[in-house]
Amino acid sequence: MGSWGPIGWTQDLRTTRTPRRDLLELSVAYSLILLVIWTPRPWQVLLWVLTAASILAITCMSFEGLEAMGLCSANFLCSLWAVGLSAAIAAAAVLLAERFHTLHAPGTPYLFVRHYGVYAVWAWVQQVLLQCFCLSRLMRLLRYAPSAAAIAAVMFAVVHLPSPVLTVVTLTCGMAACLLFLRYRNLYTIALAHAILGTSVAICVPAPIIHNMRIGRSYLTYVPHPAPLAQRSIAPLVRQSIDPLAQQSTPSPISPQP
Repeated sequence: MGSWGPIGWTQDLRTTRTPRRDLLELSVAYSLILLVIWTPRPWQVLLWVLTAASILAITCMSFEGLEAMGLCSANFLCSLWAVGLSAAIAAAAVLLAERFHTLHAPGTPYLFVRHYGVYAVWAWVQQVLLQCFCLSRLMRLLRYAPSAAAIAAVMFAVVHLPSPVLTVVTLTCGMAACLLFLRYRNLYTIALAHAILGTSVAICVPAPIIHNMRIGRSYLTYVPHPAPLAQRSIAPLVRQSIDPLAQQSTPSPISPQP
């Protein structure tokens, strides 16, 4: 038996971990996430708590160190190009949205930070789940990086059904994020890129199309709200600003954003 320290527990887990255990942990966590997304309230809240507690417990029991999770400074600078590329794509999307009158960014810096600052943290949580929980277990099960990355990306996209926009975006970006993680093993740059791209989707795609970034059951029950009168008089085609966290249903452990 190892000690209660991270190193001791890591040694024990490496000797006892089996493919069956990886498959069981992955199946249980993913099934709970899907249940949360498609369950109505009040059961959804209870399932959300159960899912979060279960994933946290499994993660603690399977802790292999911060470096294995990509929570370190290694390769941060050499992977920073991914953040720059994401910023360039987001800037192009904003310019196009402004030209076609679909841009609906919050009117002040305070509102922007209020709406999307928390989402940046949520983007980091999503990447922890995608890379450290799903991808790491798929790598041990399949032992072939491209296949593991592809399956992880498909799982990530399925969570965002039935939103057609988010499903396509998360499939593409999820695959890229997994390959970047396997190449650089740094979660911070991937989470930053996720936050930038997710925010650009939220403010550039009209709310009636993307249903305010909702997924699962809340996507189907979405009811659009008309823009305030003052906003309609200034820009008739610009919808009310999106708050990605203001959903009818409680956010799932894998966030509704890409």
